[in-house]
Amino acid sequence: MKYRTLGQTGEQLSSLGLGCMGMSFAYGNSDNTQNIATLEKALDLGINFWDTADMYGNGANEVLLSKVLAKHRNKVFLATKFGFRYKEDNSNPQNSLESYIDGSPKWIKVAVENSLKRLNTDVIDLYYAHRIDPNIPVEDTIGAMADLVKQGKVRYLGLSEASAETIRKAHAIHPIAAVQHEYSLLTRELENTHFQTIRELGISLVPYSPLSRGLITNKLDVGNLEESDFRRQLPRYQGDNWKNNQNLAQAFSEFAQSKNATAAQLALAWILAQGENIIPIPGTRKIERLVENAEAVNIDLSTADLAEIDMIIAKYPNVGARYNAQQFAAVNH
Repeated sequence: MKYRTLGQTGEQLSSLGLGCMGMSFAYGNSDNTQNIATLEKALDLGINFWDTADMYGNGANEVLLSKVLAKHRNKVFLATKFGFRYKEDNSNPQNSLESYIDGSPKWIKVAVENSLKRLNTDVIDLYYAHRIDPNIPVEDTIGAMADLVKQGKVRYLGLSEASAETIRKAHAIHPIAAVQHEYSLLTRELENTHFQTIRELGISLVPYSPLSRGLITNKLDVGNLEESDFRRQLPRYQGDNWKNNQNLAQAFSEFAQSKNATAAQLALAWILAQGENIIPIPGTRKIERLVENAEAVNIDLSTADLAEIDMIIAKYPNVGARYNAQQFAAVNH
């Protein structure tokens, strides 16, 4: 494994982190025995940057991670998030649409204690605001998060899906170490809206869904997705968008094969090539996919390779939106 520095903290994180959401949330049923084996394999591979959140399975994902952290806490740089709260009448915790955002100082105090307890740890290495609450001044949210640093409950602060303007405001109150945002070959808006701000402020970008939720791997069949899989709600997996994306994934996979790589490896290598301040967190529940992804850090792409990838993507422009309208309403505040 290779390592990159988190923001201006000096912390050395694996160039690929591990997104743990799918082990407990959004992608249908999973096997916790398999999940734990995958987490332990991540440590064997030197993947020391793990990402979770309190909303993943309504806390279940944090509890899952605690089972491995109990013996290996000093080997893991642990990130979790607060902000989404489930409605009290919610009967289906797999459905993130039955939640709301709370960035109030009052809730932050409760949320961090809940996460520390579930994770069975004394400190969270990186604590994100999962979404920005438009009804709470960001100064109040960041002020309350900064208090957690002073209290020793949190080491570094992060924001997820925040606008560039909000990132600047937040960073002026307390240093922001990382900004998490969806970023992949199919989701590149950040290059025009966020990159300059993030680099100027010395912040790391932590892309989630770097494989476009599996789409770019050319191994996904929408018809085989479980009914509870939230990808069924997304425009990219529907109608003409899906037809376009199947063709795109096939063409990209063929180019990857010509480079003696899988599509997943090439897509991750592409992200890593976009800047040393970028640390993607591909998620998986399977050891074989974890091992496959980890090899991406050893792939060097030439200028010609990068140009060829851009040409392939440009041939199939109708990829569709990454979220539906209701989900978009929560981002970029």
